[in-house]
Amino acid sequence: METKIIIDGSGAVFGRLASFVAKKALEGNEVIVINSEKTILTGNKKDIIAKYSELRKKGGHSLKGPKYSKVPHNMLKRTIRGMLPDHRKGQGKIALSKIKCYDQIPEELSQEKMVKINAPVKMKYIELKELSEKI
Repeated sequence: METKIIIDGSGAVFGRLASFVAKKALEGNEVIVINSEKTILTGNKKDIIAKYSELRKKGGHSLKGPKYSKVPHNMLKRTIRGMLPDHRKGQGKIALSKIKCYDQIPEELSQEKMVKINAPVKMKYIELKELSEKI
């Protein structure tokens, strides 16, 4: 039973959103995440920025990987990819092909019904858009 699930990522915790999307994609649903730049990473801003800056430096100067994108929707999709079994073949590859992430709301999806994931009440956090600008 394949259904289309549209998730509004604004205010949602990054890792929880990624695991939810991965689970739904593995069940066979087509999952679309909008406002992925407004998802939040909880914790100390300096620590988060240092961690992602270090990850980007590991890629080196050659054409080999690993490559970490600065674009918010690509950062989210890579995190979701890490929560799938094997994204290169089989079930994980099929699930990854059913996931789409967007930074804003595309016009064709603006009238659709969306699922909102609750945000934490009071925590230290950084938005994904702010993180991508600082690394």
